[in-house]
Amino acid sequence: MPNKFYGGLDFGTSGARISIINLHKELVYSNSIPYSKSFKNPNSWINSCEYLLDTLPFELKINLNKLAISGTSGTLTASNLQGDPIGEAIPYDQACIEHQTLLESLTSGEDHLRTPYSSLAKALKLIDQYGTNILLRHQADWITGWFLKDWSHGEEGNNLKLGWDLKKESWPKSYLNTSWQKCLPKIIKSGKIIGQVNFDLAERFKLNKKLILISGTTDSNASLIAAGLSKEDGLTVLGTTIVVKKFIDKPIKKQGITNHRVNGDWICGGASNAGCGILSKFFSDLEIKELSRQINPSKNTSLNLLPLNSKGERFPVNNSNLEPILGPRPVSDSLYLQALFEGLANIELKGWEKLSELTGSLPKKIITIGGGSKNPQWRKIREKIINIPIVSCKKTTSFGTALLAIKSK
Repeated sequence: MPNKFYGGLDFGTSGARISIINLHKELVYSNSIPYSKSFKNPNSWINSCEYLLDTLPFELKINLNKLAISGTSGTLTASNLQGDPIGEAIPYDQACIEHQTLLESLTSGEDHLRTPYSSLAKALKLIDQYGTNILLRHQADWITGWFLKDWSHGEEGNNLKLGWDLKKESWPKSYLNTSWQKCLPKIIKSGKIIGQVNFDLAERFKLNKKLILISGTTDSNASLIAAGLSKEDGLTVLGTTIVVKKFIDKPIKKQGITNHRVNGDWICGGASNAGCGILSKFFSDLEIKELSRQINPSKNTSLNLLPLNSKGERFPVNNSNLEPILGPRPVSDSLYLQALFEGLANIELKGWEKLSELTGSLPKKIITIGGGSKNPQWRKIREKIINIPIVSCKKTTSFGTALLAIKSK
């Protein structure tokens, strides 16, 4: 009997990664590629996907049993009814303030949807641009549709910022008589079977023609699955942006807070616009590694930077006009890098304080995943500022997505 393999594809802000695991949940293959074009261009996502499929070893292709896809939470794209993208996607960190009055009329009492960073705010902008004869899909859902050549469906967690109610399992009543309700996807729970890979696509990439596509999740939820979070742990994802998550007893409806259900448990979290993205504006990966060795984490720089990737913040404060503070820049590059680390750690601390205020407790331990988790000096700075033990998880987000595929029903 041939081996069966399970795959996870994750689409981040800078590129895509694939992980393949076996029946024993062991990683047997991994690969990644940066986007060839802008992150906002959906063709970038597909070009990366095509490369990862092309380079997948033949034995894995023909024995790939199930595949799940995760993507950035809140990146929304418009396509025609055949699934072809129309224009650029609106990324997770872009505020859409054009239809605030309409947004508020649709979301009475739903603070998490009233923010200009919500997918609903983005949807109203896309509908204004392209009309109602379109499909509105989040990144992971649109790519899943590409595999199926059927863009009907959306996964529950990816659509919370668009208004999907996990408890009621429905869209808000205020959407019922709108001209654009037909633009929304039919929702499928995370980890459920959607359908079989498109025959022509399977032929083209020499994939198993019985490959099953699984309803995926958001990138930060996939990170949580990969990290194996316990009820008393917290999760920080240090990617292009900073995401903090922890288990909760019941959903919390507040601006900037997203509630998810993963493997039957409730999780709340918030995502800042700040993260590793700002570091790459000043330093290469090699420079960060070399300069980090010169940092003494026990001494503070006292520079008090606010290292947002761009103007505007979603969490721990919701302010689309908040300006980054990136100066004054000291002569020493290592000192400046340390000040950026400190600024990011202070944002993370405020994130945990916000979640503690809403949930009544701080985590006893923080598990960190993502590119920034590998930096020991940054970890020491974070532990000093946040005052909670921190451990790094070496598993990737796409590994968590593959685990979702193998557990699917």
